[in-house]
Amino acid sequence: MQPMLDDLALPQVQTITTCDRRSLAEHKPPGMKGSLLQNLGRRPTRLLVMGVATGDGVDDFAAKLDKKFRDAKPVPFTSDIVADAKIDQVLIDDLRLQQLAGKPGRFGYVLLLREFIKPVAPEDASAVDSGILDDAQGLVNGLVDGLSIGPAFATGLEKFVPVFSGLLGKLQQANSAQS
Repeated sequence: MQPMLDDLALPQVQTITTCDRRSLAEHKPPGMKGSLLQNLGRRPTRLLVMGVATGDGVDDFAAKLDKKFRDAKPVPFTSDIVADAKIDQVLIDDLRLQQLAGKPGRFGYVLLLREFIKPVAPEDASAVDSGILDDAQGLVNGLVDGLSIGPAFATGLEKFVPVFSGLLGKLQQANSAQS
């Protein structure tokens, strides 16, 4: 079966490579030797597809591929090698087209595809206690009111500068006398 990207058949595919990664978080509890690993699931599968396009419709193929890349929308992808991975849709992360020397109308293409995983809808927030927002608003209002006295506090400390400057000099003199 020829690999298909949406309605576009990918001609003369030479390589399809997959990359799967699992996401693990390491936690080091205080007072314990060792660490704990938390499985955060897997990252989206990445696919690298390399091939060559030749023939009369090669310019049309390159234009369609470029349009799909620039649209930045998930597109269906089918191929024998990824059929068991159950990858339905992919995003085109990168596209490289290169005109190959020696024969006109011959392009090399490289596609970097990333599995599209539909985002999970946010949970209903109506079950959250509405009093929490009121408490937070009260704390912020009190904080803002307290910030207004900041300049008066800073200028009020100016009268203590000469007293503490003299004290600092006496402490440094006493320290040098002990040495």
